[in-house]
Amino acid sequence: MPPSARGYAAVTPGVPALRRGAIRPSPVFLLVVALAVAGGVLAWDADLDSVRAKAGVFVLVVFGWVVSLCLHEFAHAYIAWRAGDREVELRGYLTLNPLKYSHPLLSIVLPMVFIALGGIGLPGGAVYVHTHQVPPRTQRLISVAGPAVNAVCAVVLLLVVRLFGSAQEHPAFWFGLSFLAFLQVTATLLNLLPIPGLDGYGVMEPSLSYQTRRGLEQFKPFGMLILFALLFTPAINQVFFDAVYALYDLSGVSEQWSRYGGYLTRFWA
Repeated sequence: MPPSARGYAAVTPGVPALRRGAIRPSPVFLLVVALAVAGGVLAWDADLDSVRAKAGVFVLVVFGWVVSLCLHEFAHAYIAWRAGDREVELRGYLTLNPLKYSHPLLSIVLPMVFIALGGIGLPGGAVYVHTHQVPPRTQRLISVAGPAVNAVCAVVLLLVVRLFGSAQEHPAFWFGLSFLAFLQVTATLLNLLPIPGLDGYGVMEPSLSYQTRRGLEQFKPFGMLILFALLFTPAINQVFFDAVYALYDLSGVSEQWSRYGGYLTRFWA
């Protein structure tokens, strides 16, 4: 999700030196990472379609997804911090604590529900940074940093699966990892949509006229609702997932692996 500009920025000219201890992964983030690893361990030797495989893949995907949400929002905050916005540190955005990124319900719970319902990597929380007090180029960098993290996560996961994955050995683990990579692709594309309230709009916003920006400002709180409406429109949904699978297929990993990983994750469906 995009950074938001609120209040007054404690912005200083130039690039600030990195204060010792400014970036410190919180115990909550480390716990989330540990849970994702535990899910992978549980799924590693599990028989496909077993209860253990489904539980392991569910934990791996859900908490792996939360890890990527934290990295996404951290990227926004870090670029803003380097631009001089000290409030991102005071708000705890540099700790990677998922509970610090906007409202926990909208940031964490709602994206997890969408994974459960439809296998969609919904944009998560938001960090409040002061993009209006930095140059347009930096504003664009702050906005694009989040989707870039999702894209990197997708590439890394798909590369690992492509090089080491096997449908004969540890299939539940590899299918789950493939589905997690699929979610990263969906998150990248969704975040780049030019809808007010999403990162794609944040990238193009500095190029818009003042009147246009002011007119669209009122729609930012409803960006998620607009996104929901689009995703639940059959024709648009079809085009979107065709694009997701087209990008996913470039990796050489079978899309059936991600589909089966989605089945294991949503074991109740």
